[in-house]
Amino acid sequence: MSSASSTPSPSTRRPSHPVDAPPHLLDLPDPPPLRTMVGPGVVAVGIGMAAGEIILWPYLTSIGGLGLLWLAVVTLVVQTVINLEIERYTLATGQTVVAGFSRWSKAWGILICLAGAFQYVWPGWATSGSTVLTYLTGGGDVTWITVGSLVGFGVVLTVSPVVYRTIEKVEVVKVALTLFFLAVVAVAVIGWHTWSTAGEKTVTGAGRIPDGITFTMILSAIGAAGAGGVHNLVLSNWIRDKGYGMGAHVPKLVSPITGQSEASGADRYAFPQDEANLARWRVWWRRANTEHIVSFFVVCLVTIGLMSMLAYETLFGRDDVENSPTFLRIQGDLLGQQVGDWLKIVFFAVATVSLWAASIGLLDVIGRVVSDFAKRNYLRESAFWTEGRLYFAVVWAEVGIGSAILLSGVNQPIVLLTISTCTASVVTLVYSALLIRLNRRDLPAAVRLRGSRLGMMLLAIGFYGFFALAMLKSQIEANF
Repeated sequence: MSSASSTPSPSTRRPSHPVDAPPHLLDLPDPPPLRTMVGPGVVAVGIGMAAGEIILWPYLTSIGGLGLLWLAVVTLVVQTVINLEIERYTLATGQTVVAGFSRWSKAWGILICLAGAFQYVWPGWATSGSTVLTYLTGGGDVTWITVGSLVGFGVVLTVSPVVYRTIEKVEVVKVALTLFFLAVVAVAVIGWHTWSTAGEKTVTGAGRIPDGITFTMILSAIGAAGAGGVHNLVLSNWIRDKGYGMGAHVPKLVSPITGQSEASGADRYAFPQDEANLARWRVWWRRANTEHIVSFFVVCLVTIGLMSMLAYETLFGRDDVENSPTFLRIQGDLLGQQVGDWLKIVFFAVATVSLWAASIGLLDVIGRVVSDFAKRNYLRESAFWTEGRLYFAVVWAEVGIGSAILLSGVNQPIVLLTISTCTASVVTLVYSALLIRLNRRDLPAAVRLRGSRLGMMLLAIGFYGFFALAMLKSQIEANF
């Protein structure tokens, strides 16, 4: 067995950190059929398929045309590469990548938790959903509707027997409704000229930025294309709860009210590097790649592309489109005039469900990241503060802070979304570099990051780094 040289045993390795225990050596479970692995990619795209696909990318298209579609394609390719490296570590160890970073230094975990809180504490998704709901119902107080929705989301998560299953069901319904709506508009609304223009601009517009589009807008858009920021990192938690790879050995995160078992961020496993385990690894890796490419990359690409083409068909060239969700109201009214009021109703309903489903998913994202890190590093010996209780304490803290922000008067959705999505891009830049170190240093040679995937990760760092620096330069020039 060759694992002795790749995975230090307890007798040969002394942990340098109290929680840096040697990994437990167990066999890699047999991979299930591909159809049963579908889920984490859908959850990722379900939560991510909101602000970017419904608001930010369509808004950019309405003022700059279809000339940025090439950037959406590149962003989704880059994010897919990053996401699969996040999955690689948890498939091989059963541990989340945030826990992996924290084994080097608690500072990395603290930084990611703070960045995630800053990224998602602004209730931009929930506020946008409430705003669109008022278009559907004809009125209402957006602030109080949003506060009520946040409380409702907290209750739903709290009473969920297994949290991941609840989130998965919510996001699957959302993705199905969105794809149904897009199928309708692809046939009934989007004309041949828009289809041909989209294809042409995606190819000929590569590397060009349309007039009127700032680097702040671009950084925000790439942070909202697909997933972005801390959202991506929680793929670790979702595939662990789904039972991917060595995550099958880790109990699932459940409600402390209705459930019993819970996930443990302290668990880290390794499998023997023999031919039987490596053969299973190759199947796991191939199927995990297939699941994510189809359910994340393809669905995101279709959604951004069709929503942008819809915005181009209905809004491009108008002088009454503003940098706020009110352009969705104009778009809905135009759909009602062109096709019928039923499509207007469907549009507003799908947008509301989509944005609210993203909001409940983002409560889950921060709850998982913070509870995993805090339990592993500070409350490991506490019998009361289980990971489940920590998770729900964080979720309700998010509900309270988000509500306080809204009641203080900060309730402009675009402002909130821009803060969140620009933060997402910068966070993604930082942890992409950490992922390279993690998947090269802390995994056995047979499964670690190398070759073309390593090259693509280095390009991902350059991609996010370029736009972050360009945004910073433009802000300095504009303000100083």
